[in-house]
Amino acid sequence: MSRHPRQSMAAALVGSFSEAWAEVRIHRARVLLSLIGVAVAVAAISSVVGLGAIVQQSLQESNERSGGRSAMLMVNAYSQSGDVDATAVRTAFDSVVDRYRIRYHSASINGGLQVQFPNGLQQVNTTAVDADYGVMHRVAMQSGAWFAPTDEERLAPAVIVNPYFWKQLGSPALATHPTVQVQGEDEVTAVIVGVSRDSYQSDFASMYMLEPAFAALSDPKANDGNFPQFEAWVPPAVASELAPLIKRDMKAALGSSLQVNVNRNDYAAHGGDPLLPIKLGVGGVAGLVLFLGALGLVNISLVTVRQRIREIGIRRSFGATAGRVFFAVMMESVVATLAAGVVGVGLSIVLVENPWVQEKLAQGATDLPPFPIEAALIGLAAAVGVGALAGILPALVAVRVKVIDAIRY
Repeated sequence: MSRHPRQSMAAALVGSFSEAWAEVRIHRARVLLSLIGVAVAVAAISSVVGLGAIVQQSLQESNERSGGRSAMLMVNAYSQSGDVDATAVRTAFDSVVDRYRIRYHSASINGGLQVQFPNGLQQVNTTAVDADYGVMHRVAMQSGAWFAPTDEERLAPAVIVNPYFWKQLGSPALATHPTVQVQGEDEVTAVIVGVSRDSYQSDFASMYMLEPAFAALSDPKANDGNFPQFEAWVPPAVASELAPLIKRDMKAALGSSLQVNVNRNDYAAHGGDPLLPIKLGVGGVAGLVLFLGALGLVNISLVTVRQRIREIGIRRSFGATAGRVFFAVMMESVVATLAAGVVGVGLSIVLVENPWVQEKLAQGATDLPPFPIEAALIGLAAAVGVGALAGILPALVAVRVKVIDAIRY
């Protein structure tokens, strides 16, 4: 019963792999040192990709905390006279986000309010936001929770303070619902619902407050250039088309007396990979190590082939074709480097997934990526490529062996 051509090809391929692995085991002492270099190089290449993903995630989250996620449109309205009705701007912005069905949007208004501390009254930097701001800017919490939509209904406004503010109050337990006196146009009692986590140690008090509560405490007319600002998180693919539409609609709603700017404000607005120089540098070193390992493997393979002239000649005498001999010899290098590549990828996984390494590189990142599959594939592909290149020359030498050489050897 004849075999299907594909079955015959698969059987031949499996046989070649088995034969190549057997030869590698026989000559393992000769190729071990070269394979160590290949394994180290593969580990370096895979680790560059894996660790680069962690660092990139850390940088991305850091940039998203300051400039917002991609793509973040900053919308602001201003007047040369400084007379801006913040309520009218808010109404126009709400109309725009409803019209274009923008899921995440928030006020982003910086101001200052007077807060009563145990040691006296202090001016506190205050950012007026909506509940969506926490998601849009990846605000990390040290304790407590970010604003919930129901916080807008509180009679006593909710505030989220930074660690310095909290320590100035004596670090009260949030479960006790600590309060502070806030003075603006009126004096109100605010409830601290959370403590945000600083990315760096600050020595000044700051807090977040929901925009409606802030508007009730501050002058509705923006003064000293502190114009109302709002943010909209939109898909990057439509950001360039949506920005002029938002500007057009808000200008139509606010009239010609106000100027409206809509600009993309996130880290990805200008593109580029900040880690590219590091990746290229480490990748170049790893490539050099791979090249040196390949040279050593070529030399060892050539010596091994010359010592196996009798064996190869006997195979030819039993009908082995030149192609079969070429493929078998080359596959020995490929199988050897593939095994080294598997070891290298394993070492890379151990390094990249090490909690200590991740803690040092993550820099406060909350969404650490798993070990990237492309890092393993790149490492294995590099190992197979080196094995194929290192096996070509010895395979060509093996093809030129004739039956008579086996008799003379």
